[in-house]
Amino acid sequence: MSVFAKWSAAIDARDAEALAACLHDDYTFVRHQSGTTMNKAEMAEMLRAFMSSDSVVVQSQRCLYENDEVMVEHSVMDFADGSREAIIGFNQLKDGLILHTETGATAVTK
Repeated sequence: MSVFAKWSAAIDARDAEALAACLHDDYTFVRHQSGTTMNKAEMAEMLRAFMSSDSVVVQSQRCLYENDEVMVEHSVMDFADGSREAIIGFNQLKDGLILHTETGATAVTK
């Protein structure tokens, strides 16, 4: 099963632990809002918060490209604060897991 298939299935199931299991132990995430970096533990905590909130909804999730080294995805996300963003994510892969993620986002009107 591809990394995107696992990631997407975990989002559909709202399973934060399955999402965290897709992350490499050396995982890093660069936040598009601030440029700050999060590690796997910090990202797992954010994923738990997202998946436990009915206000956070991932829509129109699709894989633009995936091979053994990278996965590029796009989705539209509603957040707990009422905002909506179209998000593109570039994910570097290692050992079948997500090693590094950088995102870009555009605010979208509901």
